[in-house]
Amino acid sequence: MTTYIPSITLPEAIFANPATSILLPVGLGLGVGYSVSPKLARRTYSAVKQPPYKPPPQVFGPAWTTLYALMGYAAHRSWTTGTASLDPTTVQLTKQGATLFTIQLGLNLIWMPLFFGLQRPIEATADIVLLTGVTGYLTYVWSQVDSVAAWCMVPYLGWLGFATYLSAGVGYLNDWNIADKERNTKSS
Repeated sequence: MTTYIPSITLPEAIFANPATSILLPVGLGLGVGYSVSPKLARRTYSAVKQPPYKPPPQVFGPAWTTLYALMGYAAHRSWTTGTASLDPTTVQLTKQGATLFTIQLGLNLIWMPLFFGLQRPIEATADIVLLTGVTGYLTYVWSQVDSVAAWCMVPYLGWLGFATYLSAGVGYLNDWNIADKERNTKSS
């Protein structure tokens, strides 16, 4: 069980404002995506051996934008519902959820630089496994505060499960080394 840790938790004002709560994860995800270079990511994604059921690259942008918006809305909804409660347990769960949300967002945002930027599939897969676990626990905590917030996290959990499969599958099929894959496609 985690607890509320103010020093690592996003400020309360972010959760209280619906636009900020939704746009912050969307903007951070977009920023990380562009900082890693969409062209590099596409080239690497196309060059590596993939497990079955891999989606086309153009699916990732709209899928992640939708998931980031849903998680932001869930954070806002959970925060506003939970902090308005007269039950101290609900308020504590709300604050605990804010810390878990912040942790999962950080874990989410480092996956792409680990996988595509540093080309470290082992570390990226470990990150996404931890991310999925934290997000599952966050969803459980939020289910005790606001069921709609918890249900907003279900598509994200499903996508994380699939992304974990893809990350581990790419790592395994490429002997956990994708560092030379993108370079080989440049010379072709």
